Amino acid sequence: MRVIEPISVDDVRAARGRIAETVTRTPLIRLNVDGPAEIYLKLENLQPIGSFKIRGAVNAIRLLPPDALARGVYTASAGNMAQGVAWGARELGIPCAVIMPDSAPRTKLDAVARLGAAILKVPYDEWWQVLSDHGRQGMVGTFIHPVADRAVMAGNGTIGLEIVEDLSDVNTVLVPFGGGGLVTGIATAVRAVAPNARVFGCEVETATPLQSALEAKHPVIVERTPSFVDGIGGRGVLDEMWPLVSSLIDGALISSLAETRNAVRLLAERARIVAEGAGAASVAPALAGRAGLGKIACVVSGGNIDLSVLADILTERQA
Repeated sequence: MRVIEPISVDDVRAARGRIAETVTRTPLIRLNVDGPAEIYLKLENLQPIGSFKIRGAVNAIRLLPPDALARGVYTASAGNMAQGVAWGARELGIPCAVIMPDSAPRTKLDAVARLGAAILKVPYDEWWQVLSDHGRQGMVGTFIHPVADRAVMAGNGTIGLEIVEDLSDVNTVLVPFGGGGLVTGIATAVRAVAPNARVFGCEVETATPLQSALEAKHPVIVERTPSFVDGIGGRGVLDEMWPLVSSLIDGALISSLAETRNAVRLLAERARIVAEGAGAASVAPALAGRAGLGKIACVVSGGNIDLSVLADILTERQA
């Protein structure tokens, strides 16, 4: 099994300086809803690519030596990391390719194409194998893993620093769980600067790799049902990520598809915020009361949702 050394808050702080000129320091705003908890939204949907992924991608690319940069970069992504790597590559004028599952939504495919990256669409299982193998034979350039990369995690962790700086007495931080790179980075930062705060990974009922691993005390393969929540919900926690994730988080919170749709709708109606399904997965358990009391910061990880899907949700048609 691959071994990934834990990142430190110093790694996160160094990443913040490295990415500052490209990445937006997103606002943390109060969601005005009735309930026992104060819910705050960390709006990563306002990044240049509509997703937090730009943080880790840019940090990882800027750490590469010149000879590696010249050969270009590639990644495997359902859409948001693809955009992050493509954005970082375009800034430096280097080649970029992206391996995407054939189920990737059109809005994300179009966004990657606009950024100038070459796209290779493959079946989901083949795409997942690229993540497990940390690359694909025949591809040119450095593989930027969307999850299991220390530089990516450090870039993601800058979100945690910003949350605590803006809400120093935060009680709980809720983070959508895809592969663990986001929650690991954020939890590393939060544990260092707000050690009493709890950090939870948030999943949707259609795929629960984190909760299943926590129950089994090791990664397991889970059944996955495709849905409008396309940015999270993999087949399992990667073996190399399990020691990091399990040592840093306080647990997993699972929401139904209906609760997640309701969260997308409420964010649009109450806060004028467009969130994709994964982005709303952190808000759904807070609205349902499963995250407890106090001040809860929900990471709205992205807003890249197909307009047709959003229209169905807003008009209460099934998505």
